[in-house]
Amino acid sequence: MRKVAIVGAGMTPFAEHFDLGIKDLIPMAYSEAAAHVDKGIGKADIEAAWFGELSTTDGFPSGILADTLDLTDIPVTRVENACATGNDAVRNATLAIASGLYDVALVVGADKVRETASNTTFWEWAAMTRDNAWDYPLGLVAPANFALHVTRYLHESPATKEHMAMVAVKNHFHALNNPKAQLRYEISVEQALAAPTVVTPFGLYDCTPQSDGAAALILASEDAVDRFTDRPVWVRGVGLGMDRVMHQHKKDMTTFPPTVKAAKAAMSMAGVTPSQIDVAEVHDCFTGVELISYEDLGFAERFEAYKLVEAREHYVGGSIPINPSGGLKAKGHPPGATGVAQCYELFNQLRGESENQVDGARIALAHNIGGPTAVSAVTILSSDRG
Repeated sequence: MRKVAIVGAGMTPFAEHFDLGIKDLIPMAYSEAAAHVDKGIGKADIEAAWFGELSTTDGFPSGILADTLDLTDIPVTRVENACATGNDAVRNATLAIASGLYDVALVVGADKVRETASNTTFWEWAAMTRDNAWDYPLGLVAPANFALHVTRYLHESPATKEHMAMVAVKNHFHALNNPKAQLRYEISVEQALAAPTVVTPFGLYDCTPQSDGAAALILASEDAVDRFTDRPVWVRGVGLGMDRVMHQHKKDMTTFPPTVKAAKAAMSMAGVTPSQIDVAEVHDCFTGVELISYEDLGFAERFEAYKLVEAREHYVGGSIPINPSGGLKAKGHPPGATGVAQCYELFNQLRGESENQVDGARIALAHNIGGPTAVSAVTILSSDRG
């Protein structure tokens, strides 16, 4: 397969964009991505597009992207894979270019969560499967779903709610320097522990906010890269992992097997190990999920994620900086855009242009998990072609 690189990246601020529709946000993200292309790019250069999006009230998603960007002469594919949507869209575009089918492709992720009723996203899906699932009648919305895992994890590991609070404090601290983050203010461990309970063991500061936003990437084959930039960021590996949806069929609630599978696939493709990752954007929809993911991604041994937290190794300046953007927790989480926005942050990191720059970063990892913990996507990026 051919090598694939990101040659441009852009994103909107993540916020409550009540004054903007998805048709406004998509062009904003694309415009910045195009402006990031060092030698310039025109829409005529783009041969195909992938659109990561979970739900919109504005109409047919692929048509929205084609119309708003005037790309009606190329194939546009919508990707929807729960909260793994963004990095799965990157995976699909990468494989299409690597196969030789296209030389240049666009990946966009966008969502308007603050204007989308919950019964048109996950609840609608759950209602369709209610005859075979106990999740729906029990009201297992996202916080309750992930709480099942984290409660068991806290029971079996030395980690505590204090360690979860320390993750929240770190991500808020990182977001201070990110002008596009939704929650740009510091919090303390004491504040996090004293916050109102959403669902045990999660307090308010353990949970990601609802967000609106969009992000975009422009990908090119190794044959076309030189037309656009002398500083590409290479997509070295992509992986997708799956597990059972129903919780009664999960063998171990203290790990997310889809993450383990996706990380193994992406790292194998990239030819790297966890110890070689310089910076990572990890799916922290809830602080306890970030802790578990340290172990699933290979950054910590089983039940030892708390050691990274206590040593502050997960901060910029530590041995494995996690979520320098602020993560979902403080940057925000429009699900379709999240994985694409993670790659936007890492594109800037690997070009030495991030607001929270990790010195000497050469290899980076982006990670999503979702779909009642049934799907995960991992992308490995590098400043080296490999």
